[in-house]
Amino acid sequence: MSLVKLNIKGISYSQTQNGAYALILNEEDGDRKLPIVIGAFEAQSIAIALEKEISPPRPLTHDLFKNFADRFDIVVKQVIIHKLVDGVFYSSLICERDKIEEIIDARTSDAIALALRFQAPIFTYKNILDKAGIYLKVNPKKEDEESQDSILMDELVANELEVNEVRENFQGKTIEELQKLLEEAVTNEDYEKAAHIRDEISKRE
Repeated sequence: MSLVKLNIKGISYSQTQNGAYALILNEEDGDRKLPIVIGAFEAQSIAIALEKEISPPRPLTHDLFKNFADRFDIVVKQVIIHKLVDGVFYSSLICERDKIEEIIDARTSDAIALALRFQAPIFTYKNILDKAGIYLKVNPKKEDEESQDSILMDELVANELEVNEVRENFQGKTIEELQKLLEEAVTNEDYEKAAHIRDEISKRE
Protein backbone atom coordinates (compact mmCIF):
# COMPACT_ATOMS: atom_id res chain seq x y z
CA MET A 1 0.00 0.00 0.00
CA SER A 2 1.34 3.42 -0.93
CA LEU A 3 1.90 6.13 1.66
CA VAL A 4 0.55 9.67 1.31
CA LYS A 5 2.25 12.57 3.06
CA LEU A 6 0.05 14.84 5.15
CA ASN A 7 0.57 18.40 6.37
CA ILE A 8 -1.11 20.02 9.36
CA LYS A 9 -3.58 22.67 8.24
CA GLY A 10 -4.71 23.64 11.72
CA ILE A 11 -7.09 22.97 14.56
CA SER A 12 -10.81 23.69 14.31
CA TYR A 13 -13.07 24.31 17.31
CA SER A 14 -16.68 23.17 17.32
CA GLN A 15 -19.19 26.01 17.55
CA THR A 16 -21.90 23.69 18.84
CA GLN A 17 -20.04 21.23 21.13
CA ASN A 18 -18.02 22.76 23.95
CA GLY A 19 -14.52 21.36 24.38
CA ALA A 20 -14.53 19.53 21.04
CA TYR A 21 -11.68 20.01 18.57
CA ALA A 22 -10.67 18.58 15.23
CA LEU A 23 -7.19 18.40 13.81
CA ILE A 24 -7.31 19.07 10.07
CA LEU A 25 -4.62 17.38 7.97
CA ASN A 26 -4.06 18.19 4.30
CA GLU A 27 -2.96 15.80 1.59
CA GLU A 28 0.39 17.28 0.44
CA ASP A 29 -0.08 16.60 -3.27
CA GLY A 30 -3.86 16.79 -3.45
CA ASP A 31 -7.00 18.58 -2.31
CA ARG A 32 -8.32 16.20 0.35
CA LYS A 33 -8.51 16.94 4.05
CA LEU A 34 -8.37 14.36 6.82
CA PRO A 35 -10.23 15.59 9.95
CA ILE A 36 -9.51 13.87 13.29
CA VAL A 37 -11.39 14.56 16.53
CA ILE A 38 -8.99 15.23 19.40
CA GLY A 39 -9.23 16.18 23.07
CA ALA A 40 -8.67 19.63 24.56
CA PHE A 41 -5.27 18.76 26.09
CA GLU A 42 -3.94 17.35 22.84
CA ALA A 43 -5.32 20.35 20.93
CA GLN A 44 -3.47 22.67 23.33
CA SER A 45 -0.24 20.69 22.98
CA ILE A 46 -0.40 20.69 19.18
CA ALA A 47 -1.30 24.39 19.09
CA ILE A 48 1.71 25.26 21.27
CA ALA A 49 4.00 23.25 18.99
CA LEU A 50 2.57 25.02 15.93
CA GLU A 51 3.09 28.44 17.50
CA LYS A 52 6.87 28.57 17.76
CA GLU A 53 6.81 31.74 19.84
CA ILE A 54 4.79 30.15 22.67
CA SER A 55 6.86 28.39 25.31
CA PRO A 56 5.15 27.03 28.46
CA PRO A 57 7.02 27.75 31.72
CA ARG A 58 7.22 24.04 32.48
CA PRO A 59 7.32 21.20 29.91
CA LEU A 60 4.04 19.64 28.87
CA THR A 61 3.84 15.83 28.65
CA HIS A 62 4.87 15.81 24.98
CA ASP A 63 7.74 18.21 25.70
CA LEU A 64 8.88 15.90 28.51
CA PHE A 65 8.81 12.93 26.10
CA LYS A 66 10.94 14.94 23.63
CA ASN A 67 13.44 15.91 26.35
CA PHE A 68 13.61 12.29 27.54
CA ALA A 69 14.14 11.01 24.00
CA ASP A 70 16.84 13.60 23.32
CA ARG A 71 18.70 12.61 26.48
CA PHE A 72 18.83 8.97 25.36
CA ASP A 73 19.44 9.70 21.66
CA ILE A 74 16.03 8.47 20.49
CA VAL A 75 14.63 10.09 17.36
CA VAL A 76 11.07 9.94 16.04
CA LYS A 77 11.68 9.64 12.29
CA GLN A 78 8.08 9.60 11.09
CA VAL A 79 4.46 9.05 12.08
CA ILE A 80 2.17 6.73 10.13
CA ILE A 81 -1.61 6.76 10.54
CA HIS A 82 -1.99 3.11 9.64
CA LYS A 83 -5.54 2.04 10.51
CA LEU A 84 -9.10 3.36 10.72
CA VAL A 85 -11.67 1.32 12.65
CA ASP A 86 -15.15 2.59 13.62
CA GLY A 87 -14.04 6.18 13.09
CA VAL A 88 -10.94 5.78 15.29
CA PHE A 89 -7.52 6.40 13.74
CA TYR A 90 -4.57 4.27 14.87
CA SER A 91 -0.99 5.50 14.51
CA SER A 92 2.60 4.38 14.93
CA LEU A 93 5.79 6.21 15.80
CA ILE A 94 8.78 5.07 13.76
CA CYS A 95 11.69 5.63 16.15
CA GLU A 96 15.42 5.12 15.82
CA ARG A 97 18.24 4.68 18.33
CA ASP A 98 21.76 3.50 17.48
CA LYS A 99 20.59 2.91 13.89
CA ILE A 100 17.95 0.43 15.11
CA GLU A 101 14.33 1.17 14.22
CA GLU A 102 11.43 0.47 16.56
CA ILE A 103 7.69 0.87 15.92
CA ILE A 104 5.60 2.15 18.83
CA ASP A 105 1.79 2.33 18.89
CA ALA A 106 0.36 5.73 19.79
CA ARG A 107 -2.88 7.66 19.77
CA THR A 108 -2.95 9.77 16.64
CA SER A 109 -3.21 13.04 18.56
CA ASP A 110 -0.15 12.13 20.67
CA ALA A 111 1.75 10.94 17.61
CA ILE A 112 1.17 14.22 15.78
CA ALA A 113 2.05 16.31 18.86
CA LEU A 114 5.37 14.44 18.94
CA ALA A 115 5.88 14.64 15.16
CA LEU A 116 5.77 18.42 15.45
CA ARG A 117 8.39 18.44 18.21
CA PHE A 118 10.71 16.11 16.29
CA GLN A 119 9.96 17.80 12.96
CA ALA A 120 9.01 14.36 11.67
CA PRO A 121 6.83 13.84 8.57
CA ILE A 122 3.29 12.46 8.90
CA PHE A 123 1.94 9.82 6.51
CA THR A 124 -1.16 7.74 6.02
CA TYR A 125 -2.04 4.96 3.61
CA LYS A 126 -3.89 5.80 0.42
CA ASN A 127 -6.81 3.50 1.28
CA ILE A 128 -7.38 5.39 4.57
CA LEU A 129 -7.38 8.74 2.76
CA ASP A 130 -9.73 7.30 0.12
CA LYS A 131 -12.08 6.23 2.91
CA ALA A 132 -11.95 9.22 5.27
CA GLY A 133 -10.55 12.09 3.20
CA ILE A 134 -12.90 14.92 2.33
CA TYR A 135 -12.79 17.06 -0.80
CA LEU A 136 -13.50 20.77 -0.45
CA LYS A 137 -13.71 23.42 -3.14
CA VAL A 138 -10.49 24.12 -5.01
CA ASN A 139 -8.96 27.48 -3.96
CA PRO A 140 -11.94 28.70 -1.94
CA LYS A 141 -12.05 32.20 -0.47
CA LYS A 142 -10.69 32.35 3.06
CA GLU A 143 -14.10 33.06 4.61
CA ASP A 144 -15.68 30.21 2.60
CA GLU A 145 -12.93 27.82 3.71
CA GLU A 146 -13.38 28.79 7.37
CA SER A 147 -17.14 28.29 7.04
CA GLN A 148 -16.62 24.85 5.47
CA ASP A 149 -14.17 23.93 8.25
CA SER A 150 -16.75 24.92 10.86
CA ILE A 151 -19.52 22.87 9.21
CA LEU A 152 -17.15 19.93 8.74
CA MET A 153 -16.08 20.12 12.38
CA ASP A 154 -19.64 20.15 13.74
CA GLU A 155 -20.70 17.22 11.53
CA LEU A 156 -17.60 15.28 12.54
CA VAL A 157 -18.11 15.85 16.27
CA ALA A 158 -21.82 15.04 16.07
CA ASN A 159 -21.04 11.72 14.37
CA GLU A 160 -18.31 10.94 16.90
CA LEU A 161 -20.59 11.67 19.86
CA GLU A 162 -23.36 9.55 18.34
CA VAL A 163 -21.01 6.59 17.82
CA ASN A 164 -19.59 6.93 21.35
CA GLU A 165 -23.10 7.05 22.82
CA VAL A 166 -24.03 3.87 20.95
CA ARG A 167 -20.88 2.13 22.19
CA GLU A 168 -21.52 3.16 25.81
CA ASN A 169 -25.06 1.79 25.63
CA PHE A 170 -23.70 -1.65 24.64
CA GLN A 171 -20.93 -1.92 27.23
CA GLY A 172 -23.22 -2.99 30.06
CA LYS A 173 -24.98 -5.69 28.01
CA THR A 174 -24.25 -9.42 28.14
CA ILE A 175 -23.41 -11.39 25.00
CA GLU A 176 -26.91 -12.90 25.05
CA GLU A 177 -28.50 -9.44 25.26
CA LEU A 178 -26.29 -8.18 22.46
CA GLN A 179 -27.25 -11.15 20.25
CA LYS A 180 -30.92 -10.33 20.82
CA LEU A 181 -30.35 -6.65 20.03
CA LEU A 182 -28.48 -7.67 16.88
CA GLU A 183 -31.40 -9.79 15.68
CA GLU A 184 -33.82 -6.90 16.38
CA ALA A 185 -31.61 -4.42 14.52
CA VAL A 186 -31.40 -6.70 11.47
CA THR A 187 -35.15 -7.31 11.55
CA ASN A 188 -35.73 -3.53 11.68
CA GLU A 189 -33.20 -3.07 8.86
CA ASP A 190 -31.12 -0.77 11.09
CA TYR A 191 -27.86 -2.07 9.64
CA GLU A 192 -25.67 0.70 11.05
CA LYS A 193 -26.74 -0.20 14.60
CA ALA A 194 -26.33 -3.88 13.77
CA ALA A 195 -22.75 -3.22 12.66
CA HIS A 196 -21.91 -1.53 15.98
CA ILE A 197 -23.47 -4.42 17.94
CA ARG A 198 -21.58 -6.97 15.84
CA ASP A 199 -18.32 -5.09 16.48
CA GLU A 200 -18.97 -5.12 20.25
CA ILE A 201 -19.65 -8.89 20.15
CA SER A 202 -16.47 -9.48 18.11
CA LYS A 203 -14.35 -7.56 20.61
CA ARG A 204 -15.57 -9.74 23.47
CA GLU A 205 -15.06 -12.98 21.60
